[in-house]
Amino acid sequence: MIDKSHIGAVVSSHSVNVEAGRLRFFAKATGQRDARYTDPAAAQDAGYPNLPVPPTFLFCLDMEAPNPRATMDLLNIDIGKVLHGEQSFKYHQMAYAGDCLHFESRIVDIYDKKGGALEFVVRETRVTRQSGELVAELRNSLVVRNG
Repeated sequence: MIDKSHIGAVVSSHSVNVEAGRLRFFAKATGQRDARYTDPAAAQDAGYPNLPVPPTFLFCLDMEAPNPRATMDLLNIDIGKVLHGEQSFKYHQMAYAGDCLHFESRIVDIYDKKGGALEFVVRETRVTRQSGELVAELRNSLVVRNG
C-alpha cells in the first residue's frame, strides 16, 4: 500500500522559459493551422506580437521537471504497474511566448479501490507566471495495479 503520509508533499518545482520556436513546433505537430504559429511575419502584421501558449502545451512543460518520475520515486512505485488514470486542466489566463512559467506539483490524494488492487495517486500542479499570477492548475491521477 502506498503511504498516505505523502499527501501534501511537494514532488516537483521548476521554471521554464516559453520559447516561440517550441510553440511553433508544437502547433505543427498537433496540426494547428493558425497563422500565428505557421507564419511569424503574418502574426506580427495581424497584431500578435506574442504567441499564445496552446492549453495542452502546459502538460509538455510540466514534464520538463528535473525528475519527471519524482512522484513515482518518492512513493516507490514500479512504472510497470502504472496506468494513466485521469487528467484535467483549469485555466485562469493565457500564457505567452516569452513568459517564464513556474510549475509546482504536490500530491493531493492517495486512495485505493477493489480492496487495494488499484491504488490512485492524485497530483495537482499550479502554474504561475514570473509575476506570480496564477495561469493554470493541472490535475492528474496515476493508477497503480497491485497483483
